[in-house]
Amino acid sequence: MTASQESPGSVSVPPTGPPTGPPNWVRRPASLAKAVTAELVERIVHGVHPPGSPLPPEPVLCETFSVSRTVVREAVKILQEKGLVQVRQGAGTTVTPPTMWDMLDELVLAATIDMDESLAILDDLVVTRRLLESDMAYLAARLADDETIGRLLALVDRMDELVGDHVTYADHDRAFHDVIMQASGNRIARGVVRSLESQVVNTARYLGEPQRALCVASNQGHRRIYERIAAHDPEGASAAMFTHITEAWLVRRKAPTAPVRLQR
Repeated sequence: MTASQESPGSVSVPPTGPPTGPPNWVRRPASLAKAVTAELVERIVHGVHPPGSPLPPEPVLCETFSVSRTVVREAVKILQEKGLVQVRQGAGTTVTPPTMWDMLDELVLAATIDMDESLAILDDLVVTRRLLESDMAYLAARLADDETIGRLLALVDRMDELVGDHVTYADHDRAFHDVIMQASGNRIARGVVRSLESQVVNTARYLGEPQRALCVASNQGHRRIYERIAAHDPEGASAAMFTHITEAWLVRRKAPTAPVRLQR
């Protein structure tokens, strides 16, 4: 969750961009260090504190956020764990380049997606997901038992009935992909994909506009994947998954440069 979103015990910020002044807290958050961290992540990712620049010193941060030095030090420690800053004795705290940021971190990824008008970060996310899921579809086609194949068929058939209900369709869509990931037995790859998906599952820029035609086309891709897994055709299943993820994203993205970025 980013600092621009509100939930109990979180920070309230104007929707017009990252704040540069004191945060407008509706009430004091339960965890001040986490609240300050969320604010600073937004400011760093949005360039208020650019790479190579020093983070404001402790007294300034204390005054900005109306918190103690202990809170500021804890927040800076968390930023360091996320790869956003480097702390050197005698040299202060310096903002690191984006290549050092932990892009699997919830706050960092959400803030990056929010400010990236080119959608390049979502292109990278889709490429990563496509690589992992294509490999897991390959394994699933080799390892899937009759029960797994039956579950996939039931999901595909049900999604044919849900093309007019994009919310319920999306739930079954995720379940279909998860059955395949589980069948592959690759828990690490499944964990990475699920982590990435959880960050963007409710993001309009990733989901695109919900349309019946998109659901119809999407489930045609699902059925091709199911058929290749049911036939125990690893190469075919992998290719079907690759094509499905690529085409589904290009339709949602609606950008002329997308095919260039996705050819990897």
